[in-house]
Amino acid sequence: MTQAPSTPPGPADTAQPELKKAITPKLLLLFIVGDILGTGVYSLTGKVAGEVGGAGWLPIIIAFAVAMVTALSYLEMVTKYPQAAGAALYVHKAFGIHFLTFMVTFAVLSSGITSAATSSVFLAENVMKAFHLDETMSEGSLNLTATAVAVVFICLVACVNLYGVSESVKLNVALTLIELTGLAMVLLVGFIAIGEGKADFSRVVLFETQNDKSLFLAVIGATALAFFSMVGFEDSVNMAEEVVDPVKNFPKMLITGLSITGVVYVLVSVTAVAIVPIGELTSATTPLLTVVEKADLGIPIDTIFPIVSIFAVANTVLINMMMASRLLYGMAKQGIVPAFLRYVLPSRKSPWTAIIFSTVLGVLLILAVRFALGEETIGALGGTTAMLLLAVFCLVNVAVLVLRKDKVATNHFVTPTILPYIGAFTSFILVTPIAQTGRNYAIGGALLGLGLLLYLITYLYNGAVKARRTRFHHPDEIGKE
Repeated sequence: MTQAPSTPPGPADTAQPELKKAITPKLLLLFIVGDILGTGVYSLTGKVAGEVGGAGWLPIIIAFAVAMVTALSYLEMVTKYPQAAGAALYVHKAFGIHFLTFMVTFAVLSSGITSAATSSVFLAENVMKAFHLDETMSEGSLNLTATAVAVVFICLVACVNLYGVSESVKLNVALTLIELTGLAMVLLVGFIAIGEGKADFSRVVLFETQNDKSLFLAVIGATALAFFSMVGFEDSVNMAEEVVDPVKNFPKMLITGLSITGVVYVLVSVTAVAIVPIGELTSATTPLLTVVEKADLGIPIDTIFPIVSIFAVANTVLINMMMASRLLYGMAKQGIVPAFLRYVLPSRKSPWTAIIFSTVLGVLLILAVRFALGEETIGALGGTTAMLLLAVFCLVNVAVLVLRKDKVATNHFVTPTILPYIGAFTSFILVTPIAQTGRNYAIGGALLGLGLLLYLITYLYNGAVKARRTRFHHPDEIGKE
């Protein structure tokens, strides 16, 4: 990996004010690990095993490789254009097509909402386990109660966002430690159980596919699902302006952080399959808790673990809903979606209409997958999140190649030229019907269709009433208040 040559900054560069460089390499590493860890590994371990059997570690390794290749493309872009808009900015600079910029932005927004809905449902399942409600309630009542908990929680997050949340690196470090504690519990219990002879490693190399799928198609489908566990690194690139020496430190910390999470996910997957029979793991709503319970070590970890899981995934909902509301606000501020989404509370300075709108979308998603789209709630929402981001990643990898002709007067990270080609191709394959289910397309298509409707309404209003074009005037300002 090489560095682009640097040139002395011009007058415009030296006149620009800079954000405080407060994030050290260690803090950045913890931020990245915390951003990637979360709901995916807690909720999808069983679902991945259900696609390929005990060899669930293989799709995780492939998903990690795809994520790493795309992460290197993001590193080139964020060190070259250190602004907050991320993928939308890179695609806009590469292609200059305002409608494409909008769809990329709305895809990122939609992925945040589907991720938040996934986490809310999983959090509700852990609440049921933590208070042993799953043992005393009928299946119908349990489903209704879990759905109500998920809806109430996402509404509580909206209240927090309305009040105003000051995100800090220290808070992220605390939440990261909670997430790591939960996974450390699983690995510790697993290692003890293995030492006591309670594990069956023959299952780890056992391939089992559903519905007579070929091994290739099963692995590709499971990889698309496992990719949900790897997303998060694309959020961390927005911290580059506040990192001490970002050109030097950010690439090392992002690569290290993604590698750490990849190793943790593989270890968790192998441990889970070795301890819990595949069928039981696949049907579990809280698979890692099932691992802890199955080990049966006589210590109350199974009582503590659901509580840890609740805290570990709660921040996923908060961060994703904050991101979604800010993107809506930023697009409304530029006149890309209806203007009512740009209203801000005078006292709290929070975009209240965008928060309420994104929360309504999250609630509707939860209700749809619980009552209208069948039982595959976590898989459907997690898969849709991964699908939307994979489509964005494909475009970002292409943007890297297109923008190689755009020379900037700063030193920046440069990924090997072959990797964006690989990243674009693999991301595209994982978006196609080879890897995705019809349910994922239905949810993702409905969300993007809603975005298109908002765009058309605004386009017609701007043309007929305000006599101006609907376009991004400052894509680097998306999401900024």
